[in-house]
Amino acid sequence: MCIPERVQEDYDVIVCGGGSAGCVVAGRLAADPDLRVLLLEAGGTGDVPEVRDPTIWMRNIGSERDWGFASEPCPGLNGRRAPLPMGRVLGGGSAVNGLVWARGHKADFDLWEAETGDPGWGYDAAVDLYRRIEDWDGPPSPLRGRGGPMRVTLPTDPVPVVDGLLAATSAFGAPAVADHNAEAMAGDGCCAIANVTVDPNGARVSTATAYLRPKLGQPNLTVLTGVSVRRVVIENGRATAVEFETHGAVRHVRARHEVVLSLGAINTPKTLMLSGIGDAATLRAFGLPVVQHLRGVGRNFQDHILVAGCVFENREPAAPRNNSAEFTIFCKSEASLPSPDLQPILEECAFGSEITRPAYDLPVDPSLCFTLAPGLIRPKSRGRVALTGGRPEDPVRVHANFLSEEADVRALLRCIEICREIGHSEALRPYVKRELMPGPLSAPDRLAFLRNAAGTYFHQTCTAKMGRDAMSVVDGALKVYGVEGLRVADGSIMPAVSGGNTMAPCVLIGERAADLIARDLASTADLASRQPHGAAA
Repeated sequence: MCIPERVQEDYDVIVCGGGSAGCVVAGRLAADPDLRVLLLEAGGTGDVPEVRDPTIWMRNIGSERDWGFASEPCPGLNGRRAPLPMGRVLGGGSAVNGLVWARGHKADFDLWEAETGDPGWGYDAAVDLYRRIEDWDGPPSPLRGRGGPMRVTLPTDPVPVVDGLLAATSAFGAPAVADHNAEAMAGDGCCAIANVTVDPNGARVSTATAYLRPKLGQPNLTVLTGVSVRRVVIENGRATAVEFETHGAVRHVRARHEVVLSLGAINTPKTLMLSGIGDAATLRAFGLPVVQHLRGVGRNFQDHILVAGCVFENREPAAPRNNSAEFTIFCKSEASLPSPDLQPILEECAFGSEITRPAYDLPVDPSLCFTLAPGLIRPKSRGRVALTGGRPEDPVRVHANFLSEEADVRALLRCIEICREIGHSEALRPYVKRELMPGPLSAPDRLAFLRNAAGTYFHQTCTAKMGRDAMSVVDGALKVYGVEGLRVADGSIMPAVSGGNTMAPCVLIGERAADLIARDLASTADLASRQPHGAAA
């Protein structure tokens, strides 16, 4: 992916952050040849084997393509700091993640519609957007799309234990389905071979390859990599420019119409606060101007919890295949819940934390074991992203507060039980030699294991949520309250984290943002065309 570094004095729209949503916004808007679009990305192009090859995606974690965030010590994790990987590369998370495409549940979009009062965020509208986004080559369904930019498929020839997991989980009560993104989106749970974003040649499909690559030769699209966004310049209540650093120099570029923040759930609230948007008392404490008092900036932090995990030894060695996570379950910790709150996933290795791996002496060879990793996708715990200083180079603190709510603890303890029951089921006897971790434990030991084993799914979200209450940062059109010409389009706008892997909903957010921006630009152009010659629009 060849990206020339050229920059003009101004652009119609400046998109800050080339992640799962930002690439979508920039690529879609650049389809209009009369619209000049600038995309600023801190990382590189991602033209490396670790990004292209789905089988080695985990090598991106901790690399230069990862921001390397970590939480503050969490009492709920026995004082441990949870790693919070986040893509620092064109495509963001879609370029470095485990490639699972999970649309989210109907309940997610019902909530988004209720929070905003906008049916454009509702379930029917979401299905329509996904149809436009997807190029699905799996079992036909009227709910799925074909011909869109994001190719979505099923892994070829999964590891043998997947057959046993499908049978065992169906017997448990989460029926096996051919496609967890079709009718199951509105159901009570299922198990399935996971949808993945892979092209016909077996290479990863990211939003950078799907949305940006086809537009890179266009003169109206400029993409700059290795660029750190410092702040948004706001004049007279309007976002007019972006200040960024490149090659050690600080530069400004003006936005004629809009600035879009797509920097992710940690850097988006940081940039808002450095631009003078956030809780007034906090901004003043760090010597920052108060442009717009919004208490919710940086609040409401959420992430899915992934537990490492319930490990079983294979009867026969089986090396990982495809994305090394080919099977997933959506189920409930309590039958009375309105939608699934648990998502265990297969990890094709012995998956342990920094505490549990040495404690259980887990094998290093991934072919010897598999893990059914318990996952919580509707956490009650809430955290926040906090400044440590008023300069762009000052780091933030992420107070994740994982497992601070007793409901989350109960749900995950139940999920560990479910994963162990499935692992010991009759259907898995041909594949499982023995359980390696955690084994039968007393109630106090189960709780200690959970707190030592819990981490995250790497799905940081919700820190600039959309809605209409006092803690909302953006409205249903993704416009920042009280500031003209500034929107947010990334996972931070979710009122609550979606019920499954967050890449697909972030792509949807990018699509919706591009639609909203294009609509407003068309309205502005129409108004200008009806003005008398020489009149100000």
